[in-house]
Amino acid sequence: MFNLLMNWMRDNKILPQISDTERQALEAGDVWIDGQFFGGKVDFEKILAENYDQLPEHEQAYIDGPVEELLKRADAYTLSRTRKLPDELFTFMAENGFFGMQIAKEYGGNPMSTQAKSCIMAKVSSHSGLLSAMVVIPNSLGAAELLGHYGTDEQKQYYLPKLANGEFIPCFGLTEPTAGSDAASIKAEGEVFKDSDGEIKFKLNFRKRYITLAPVSNLISLAVRLHDPENLLGKGEDAGITVVLLEKGLDGLHIGDHHQPIGEHFPNGPIVGRDVIVPASNVLGGEEYTGMGWKMLMEALAGGRMVSLPATGICGIRHGAMIAGAYSMVRQQFGIPVGRMEGVEHKIGKAAGMTYAFDAARVFGCSAVDKGIQPPVTSAIMKAYSTEMGRDTGTDAMDVTAGYGVMQGPNNTMGRLYNSAPVSVTVEGANIMTRTLMIFGQGATRCHPYAYNVVQSVEDNDVSAFRKNLTGWMIQFLLGFVMSLVRGVTRGFFTVKVPNVAPKTKSIYRRLGWAATRFGLLTNLAMFFVGGKLKARGNLTGRYADVVAWLYITTSALRRYEAEGRKAEDLALVQYAGEYGLTQIQQAFEGIYENFGGPVGVILKTVGRIGLGLNPLAKLPNDQLSHQAALALQSYGDQYKRLVGGNYMPEESDEGLGRLLKAFRLTTEAEPVRAKIRAAQKARKLGKGKVEAMAPQAAEQGVISDAELATLNAATEACLLAIEVDVFTKDEYYGAGGIPAMSATGDGGLQQPSPAELAKASGE
Repeated sequence: MFNLLMNWMRDNKILPQISDTERQALEAGDVWIDGQFFGGKVDFEKILAENYDQLPEHEQAYIDGPVEELLKRADAYTLSRTRKLPDELFTFMAENGFFGMQIAKEYGGNPMSTQAKSCIMAKVSSHSGLLSAMVVIPNSLGAAELLGHYGTDEQKQYYLPKLANGEFIPCFGLTEPTAGSDAASIKAEGEVFKDSDGEIKFKLNFRKRYITLAPVSNLISLAVRLHDPENLLGKGEDAGITVVLLEKGLDGLHIGDHHQPIGEHFPNGPIVGRDVIVPASNVLGGEEYTGMGWKMLMEALAGGRMVSLPATGICGIRHGAMIAGAYSMVRQQFGIPVGRMEGVEHKIGKAAGMTYAFDAARVFGCSAVDKGIQPPVTSAIMKAYSTEMGRDTGTDAMDVTAGYGVMQGPNNTMGRLYNSAPVSVTVEGANIMTRTLMIFGQGATRCHPYAYNVVQSVEDNDVSAFRKNLTGWMIQFLLGFVMSLVRGVTRGFFTVKVPNVAPKTKSIYRRLGWAATRFGLLTNLAMFFVGGKLKARGNLTGRYADVVAWLYITTSALRRYEAEGRKAEDLALVQYAGEYGLTQIQQAFEGIYENFGGPVGVILKTVGRIGLGLNPLAKLPNDQLSHQAALALQSYGDQYKRLVGGNYMPEESDEGLGRLLKAFRLTTEAEPVRAKIRAAQKARKLGKGKVEAMAPQAAEQGVISDAELATLNAATEACLLAIEVDVFTKDEYYGAGGIPAMSATGDGGLQQPSPAELAKASGE
């Protein structure tokens, strides 16, 4: 019977069809806690026992030392305008190990943990896109990482020291005009031949584009498909995708032209090769790695996607939160900070909650990679969802800052990262493709406890393995169906095992366990009733991806809360993250039920949909919770700096962000003075009027001291200065550059008015 069933499933393509390149992707990396989600059974005790690492002292010292020094030396606005890295900055980076974080000390490197690389990339990216590219590319997917894993001893000895000291600047040549997200279909060709001396060589022809650092690079890791008509390599006529190392200066190699990316400028451009001849020894890893290029890339990306792009996404989330929180308290309208208006506060509350949750997911994922786990599904989740949330938070921050955010110049604090957000969204697998194809497509097969084994047994015609795994799958499906009903009725009470955690977070654990059970059941339904058609059902698989993504992100927030000692001031943040994440899961379930299709879809769309509406997992955080979460970003103190301090926070003397942070600090310090004046007004000891306008009278009557009046005046002056924007003369505006007419002090060369005059001018 099982033999007939196996043949029927194979002949009718009931199960997902797996190509060779997809198999290499599936077999790369490891299943982590994502396996619990796809299996529909979550063990929170095991999850809370997973590593949640803090940086060791020497890595934190590097961030506080050389990284901080680099950013202080770099004028971000000048770098953006000139698009060039000054020699002195490049030398500083080379001498302080910025190019060698993926390279062992024996080769002159400055090896860092995954956690540290993520922190460094996020901090540098928050200051300058050019510096970010110069740090990210040498220390993520590229020559150093691939050489470290696969290079021959000779290649390591030759290339790694030169990469570590900046003599070689690498780039990775993969994307082509006709091969983007479908990178396995590259057209770059290499023909294998023997020269007159009998040496095996390759003749390469290719056209690559969108290659970061290409214009300034002198070492290319090039992905090509090798053709070997005489089978000189012994791997058949089609030798497969191979990574070949090319140095700048080869005949026929054209490199140095630029694309012009949107937003922040960074080196990016095409690479073209016409009949470029290289020896077979240039294969990264040597001839034995011929045809192994795709496997190498998938193995590197399995954990690598957890690093650079999530760091950029987190940088964007934190930056939007930093600016929106500070500006909302510095900017006043109608006599109150705009952050006290509920519409503004709502966006800041979301920024606070998402900063907490996504940074938790970053730390949690990087900790797994540092433990030796390479989780491709959660890495893909982090790449796609952190960069999307970075874009969303940037948009919300622009709404909060309004005109201040859109006026460009050295004092603009929002424009650079806001304009650059689409770059992170599109690279290393565009988010649309990552969400609709990769996360659930790979996860449903690879992370499921039985699916891949069943597929494998069908392909191998192994009846015994098929029987064992299909039986296990059926039992898991039936138990999942029963538990989904039971946990739905009980809303997870008594049926989801919750460990000894903070009492006010237990409800989130229960509902996450309930949601995971339903997700496991729906995954089985998709595998059984959609099967081989899943690749064509991108909208459906995208909703499945949303569920597993928010299961991971929300669980990470809970893991952080426990790991950091249940900080009382963070309770609102973890609760916000929980309610928001569960609501995203609820909405994804609704979309799955509405669009599943077929006979099963009819049941889901009717009976199931009614049940979802009557018994939802969650609703979006209410106004009170949004208010509590927003407070974390609306007072300059330890919690604010802990939430956003992973980004660069310049000196208060610096223009732009520096003077905004100064104003935020001073206005926070002045809040007790304002409270005294308001209390006196409420007691009718002072007349009505805006606080700043009544301050001199309050000092005269002894309501506040002269020192407190000075504190309030300093805050008022700093706030008015912080909200100024840049002004350019006609020549500067139409010309190639220059210093804006309004100086960094905001006075345009005029005498600085007094605090009282500033208050009067602004209607305070």
